[in-house]
Amino acid sequence: MALVDIQVPDIGDFDEVGVIELLVKPGDTVKAEQSLITVESDKASMEIPSSRAGVVKDLRVQVGDKVKQGSVVLTLEVAGGATESAQNQAPAPAAPASAAIKTEATAAAPAPVAAAATGGVLEVRVPDIGDFKDVAVIELLVQPGDTVKPEQSLFTVESDKASMEIPSPAAGVLQELKVKVGDKLNIGDLVALLAVAAGAAPAAPVVAASAPAAAAPATAAAPATTATAPVPAHQPGTPSAGLPHASPSVRKFARMLGVPLDEVTGSGPKGRITQDDVQNFTRAVMTGAVQTRAVAAKAPAAATGGGSGLDVLPWPKVDFTKFGPTERKDLSRIKKISGANLHRNWVMIPHVTNNDEADITALEAFRVSTNQENEKSGVKVTMLAFVIKAVVAALKKFPEFNASLDGDALVYKQYFHIGFAADTPNGLVVPVLRDADQKGILQISQEMGELARKARDGKLGSADMQGGCMSISSLGGIGGTHFTPIINAPEVAILGLSKSAMKPVWDGQQFVPRLMLPLSLSYDHRVIDGALAARFNAYLGQVLADYRRILL
Repeated sequence: MALVDIQVPDIGDFDEVGVIELLVKPGDTVKAEQSLITVESDKASMEIPSSRAGVVKDLRVQVGDKVKQGSVVLTLEVAGGATESAQNQAPAPAAPASAAIKTEATAAAPAPVAAAATGGVLEVRVPDIGDFKDVAVIELLVQPGDTVKPEQSLFTVESDKASMEIPSPAAGVLQELKVKVGDKLNIGDLVALLAVAAGAAPAAPVVAASAPAAAAPATAAAPATTATAPVPAHQPGTPSAGLPHASPSVRKFARMLGVPLDEVTGSGPKGRITQDDVQNFTRAVMTGAVQTRAVAAKAPAAATGGGSGLDVLPWPKVDFTKFGPTERKDLSRIKKISGANLHRNWVMIPHVTNNDEADITALEAFRVSTNQENEKSGVKVTMLAFVIKAVVAALKKFPEFNASLDGDALVYKQYFHIGFAADTPNGLVVPVLRDADQKGILQISQEMGELARKARDGKLGSADMQGGCMSISSLGGIGGTHFTPIINAPEVAILGLSKSAMKPVWDGQQFVPRLMLPLSLSYDHRVIDGALAARFNAYLGQVLADYRRILL
């Protein structure tokens, strides 16, 4: 075993950032790219990942510490030889020119694409695809002779957990495909030959693991040139030449928000796009200060297309101080994150809400008596605990609601983790109650109370808010009749609960007072039809009206 110091990577144009959360502790086993700590500057927050897999031996930071690029976060015990630094490993010895291409392709794991140019031909290799080995090719998206663009998908691979598309590192004409459907691939494998124009550079330059090419033996017949074209300096206010300069984490963040990175001006060193740049761009688009090229291209067509476009007016700029005294407060970190997610979900998911009511007269009486019987235990049973159990029963009967949309396929989940919205002083969070199908009402109530306390104290970890199958937003303790809750992607539905009220209900002979609970079910219409949503909500109401149905 070897001890490796995990250091803070390049986090953009930040000198020092504060540690606000520790996500692991000594003794934890971590995977490569697993988040270790959360840091926050005065403009943005981000998670620092592990560059290696191993066991945490020693945490070198604590909440409140200031860290910067190169600061040691923790010591990790990994399989291997002598102690080393994860960020400063000794370079490999010089390799002969005949092996230069292979060495560079396999050693440059941090680069998104490993490829070497030989004359006008670029060798396309499998980039770093994370903690996956022997992934299978399931679909070829191009064929020899096709003209491809940078970042255009060439083929699709699939592991036992996920599928992904392998992109082209440069523009050119596909000369030869080295793979076929069914082949198994790993990082660095040669997959295609691409004929590129003179001077064309790949999407990400290859970092050689050997000494400079000048040190190669002179016996090499024709030294191979590596695809390391210089990156032009990025000028503020102008789009960067070639592909945008950003880290994988920033690219992932931009994809989540639907931000075109090639339109974002980077403020980091050498024009690097930071997470803060992506957030500022998103804010500018939402306020109307900036318009994306895609929207601008649609504007002329919308003006003459008989109302086919969305003619949205720019966000009004108002000097509120001319109307009276004002106070300006920055949004909390939680509100910034949740706001971006809510906006994305509302814009990208076609929401429809089905409203219904459940007769909970008998269930409420049972809840009150249960609390009286268990008063000494200190566990208070809420109506939400019963609803969670009823939702699990409905998910089992209607599995389409326990699914997520993944491209052109649905992923059906065989587990039942239920999220519930928690209102905190800093904003809205959604902790997840795991394996609700395997727990009783008392245990669900106890764990909900613990998660709610962690949320109020700001101690929820990222793992506490991941993996939900369906979420519940309850306003029952406040008021209202019905509302439209926003779906928490990648889930396909969310249940809203309003304040229950006594109402006269006709039983066939007379009106009788019944305690009715409003149910608001928002669903993704791409996955769920209206009739299915109505059946789900009706069945949920039947279970809450007669809890014995859960036993069926």
